[in-house]
Amino acid sequence: MRLWARSLRGRVTIIATVVAALVLTPVAIAGVLITRHLIAQATWDSTGDTAARIAARVRGGELGAGHGLPVLDSDVDLIQLVAHDGRILAASDAARKLPMLSGVRPRPGGRDVDVTACLPAMCMHITVMRAGLSAEAPIVYAARRTPPLLSTRSMEISAAVQLAAILALTAWATWVVTGSALRPVARMRRELDHITARDLSRRVTEPPGDDEVAQLARSVNGTLARLERAGLQQRQFAADASHELRTPIAGLRAQLESAQLYPDEADVRTLVKSALRDTDRLEAIITDLLLLARIGSGEDAAAREQVDLAELVRQELTRRTDRVPVRTELAEGVTVHGVRLQLARVLTNLLDNAQRHAEKQVSVEVRRQDGQAVLCVENDGAPIAVGDRKRIFERFTRLDAARSRDAGGTGLGLAIARDVALAHGGQIRVEDSPHGARFVLRLPATWPG
Repeated sequence: MRLWARSLRGRVTIIATVVAALVLTPVAIAGVLITRHLIAQATWDSTGDTAARIAARVRGGELGAGHGLPVLDSDVDLIQLVAHDGRILAASDAARKLPMLSGVRPRPGGRDVDVTACLPAMCMHITVMRAGLSAEAPIVYAARRTPPLLSTRSMEISAAVQLAAILALTAWATWVVTGSALRPVARMRRELDHITARDLSRRVTEPPGDDEVAQLARSVNGTLARLERAGLQQRQFAADASHELRTPIAGLRAQLESAQLYPDEADVRTLVKSALRDTDRLEAIITDLLLLARIGSGEDAAAREQVDLAELVRQELTRRTDRVPVRTELAEGVTVHGVRLQLARVLTNLLDNAQRHAEKQVSVEVRRQDGQAVLCVENDGAPIAVGDRKRIFERFTRLDAARSRDAGGTGLGLAIARDVALAHGGQIRVEDSPHGARFVLRLPATWPG
């Protein structure tokens, strides 16, 4: 029971052995019975042939009372010719001193009879046949000693030994094969035991092939990768929060301490206005950090739907009051499968960024290209250097004074856009533009409806 409870290898071995026993035991029994039947039938065939030939000679007058009966088959050497009243009229040399071999008598005109009988010294297979059709016709008894395979249990013992050997071989082979199949699982377990929350960068060894164990290893590594990303996000959130929240909190504290030290000189209206501004910035940073921590975590998977990008752009532009006019070029029917609120946030962040740095115009384009939905937001402000095009998507990155967080952003807008694009299976990048800065979002497109 301990082996059954604790070892899958043991359970598989026991089940395989039991199944083999259930299948092979009836086969072994049937084999023994069929073999015994075939041997007995072959024995009676030989005695029947001898009895028929002796009866034919008796009917032809070649053999009769007082004659010695010839042995026509060396195996069938026990032959007697018996009168209808039970007197032994003739016998072969081997049967001369024996009593009548059997008391069975076929009916006049009836078929021959196959029987078995035992004398004190031996058992026999006998064929009994009348030499004529009348009731007075003599009866021929042709017998041979029962073969050892039929008179002993050697066949059953041999079959049982072979069955036990096959079951033992089945159990051993199952134990070995199962152990070999489960060896990668044991290795994965040992490797997982050494993985801690402080170091999720390690992975389990993936066995070659594409069987269930290899798929399990890949799933385990995928889970570890997701846990590692979640841990990195959590640590990044803590680092960003401690770094970025320190400045507005310090400013707010300095103002309050100044008002406390010099209450007569404090301008309450200015103090409240400044405190509210710092509070708004704190709230915006915290909101963006929480959104970054949630993107890609799977919490919004149920909120995914078909989103028409052209409709999304029109709805966003309708509720905005921008400093610089926005020119649009929107292809209809360009849809993606995603979280509408997150995609709207990407569009808002790109438009806010474009409005902060545009001089005279911002343009928005939606199109379908090579199976992808493409959203382009372009402004005619200062271009972004090639060496900075990846760095601007990092958190709290500023390229120059013109792009300072005092311009109105939290420094997380483009980082949010990048993470949303990745969570939706796409990408966002800065591309070349003759007029200024051009941001291009590419997502897997779907067909509307």
